[in-house]
Amino acid sequence: MDEDTVSTNTSADDKTEDFCDNPTQDTIAEGLLGLIKPTVDLLDEKFRATRASQLELRLQIEALTSQLDKISAEQQTAVPLDSYTRKLVDAQQKISIVGNILQTTQVAMHKKFFMGS
Repeated sequence: MDEDTVSTNTSADDKTEDFCDNPTQDTIAEGLLGLIKPTVDLLDEKFRATRASQLELRLQIEALTSQLDKISAEQQTAVPLDSYTRKLVDAQQKISIVGNILQTTQVAMHKKFFMGS
C-alpha cells in the first residue's frame, strides 16, 4: 500500500477524548447559546411578568371576596352572593395552579439552557 493512502487513525474511539477540547464545537455551542439566550431571557421576563400579574390578580380576588362576605353579612335580606364568592375562590385556585406550572416551567427552562441538565 502506498504511504499516502495509509490512515493513521485507527478508530473513532481514539479521538473521543479530543472531542471536548474541540474549538469548533465550543464556537458552535457559543453561537447556539447566543441565538437561544435572548429568546430564553425574553421568556423568563414574560414568566416573571405573568407571575407578578397573577399575584396581583389573586390579591384583588381576595379583597373582592372579603368585600362580598362583608356585604353579605350586613344585608338584612339574603342576597345570593355565595355563588359569586365560590366562583372567585375557584378562579383563585386556577390562578395558583397556572402560577405553579409557570414556575416549574421557568425552573426547568433555566436548568436546561443554562445549567446543561
